[in-house]
Amino acid sequence: MTEERPSIGIIGGSGIYQIEGIEIVEEHLVETPFGSPSDKIIEAKIEGTPFYFMPRHRRDHHYLPHEINYRANIYAMKKCGVDKLISVSAVGSLREELPPRTLVFVDQFIDWTKGQRDRSFFGEGIVAHVSAADPVEKNLQQLMAKHAKKLELEHAIGGSYLCIEGPQFSTRAESQIYRSFGASVIGMTNVPEAYLAKEAGMAYATVAMVTDYDCWKEEHCTVDEIMKVMKDNNQSAQQLLKSLLPDLSEAGLEFKKENAIGVMTPVEKLNAQQKEILDVLLK
Repeated sequence: MTEERPSIGIIGGSGIYQIEGIEIVEEHLVETPFGSPSDKIIEAKIEGTPFYFMPRHRRDHHYLPHEINYRANIYAMKKCGVDKLISVSAVGSLREELPPRTLVFVDQFIDWTKGQRDRSFFGEGIVAHVSAADPVEKNLQQLMAKHAKKLELEHAIGGSYLCIEGPQFSTRAESQIYRSFGASVIGMTNVPEAYLAKEAGMAYATVAMVTDYDCWKEEHCTVDEIMKVMKDNNQSAQQLLKSLLPDLSEAGLEFKKENAIGVMTPVEKLNAQQKEILDVLLK
């Protein structure tokens, strides 16, 4: 790895490679106690600002949302030194006022997955309970929104991201139920990602890119139309990141890590691998 390790990480889709002016520095194969991450971690620079990138579904989209090794992805990022993590994710809208092409900077998550995903680093001898009351780091969310406003990108601040298991999309009945919860957008990938980032002591925030109105709204969309929206969303996300990352790197980000106070098992009772896991998560 380079001498000065980046502290900023991005997890998202392949559109990141198309950012104008991006410089790929190196690729890192990172081993974790939780198995293999989705892919190699890519070390890159934008406008001279270093960051790490992880393709969530692996390059060329190999993994369904429930097949992603979220623990390995987050652990590998933290092992590289990342403590500020930006998630870029496609979502459906559950609100009339959040049309396609809107970037939504959510502040809450609702877990509606089916229990198939490993959602904690703890267990098997390490007892810990980390608060997820505020899963999104407010200062990072506000900084992203500031740059979206500066770039005149269509965006909204706040709201809940409801995460379903997939890979199927919702039925109309389910979509109406989710609307009744007061959720803003619906996706398949940010849980348990957001909770694991909290356990790892990271400042985490999501750029939720609206592609459609889910299926609650009687509005037909062709595949071509959806692909056009996704292309526009990727361009907006690229603009945002290109503007945001130098500012985030230069200005820094103050935030409170809440993971250390949640560990209840005495360190002296842990074995070598458990101590190594805690060392990475708590550093």
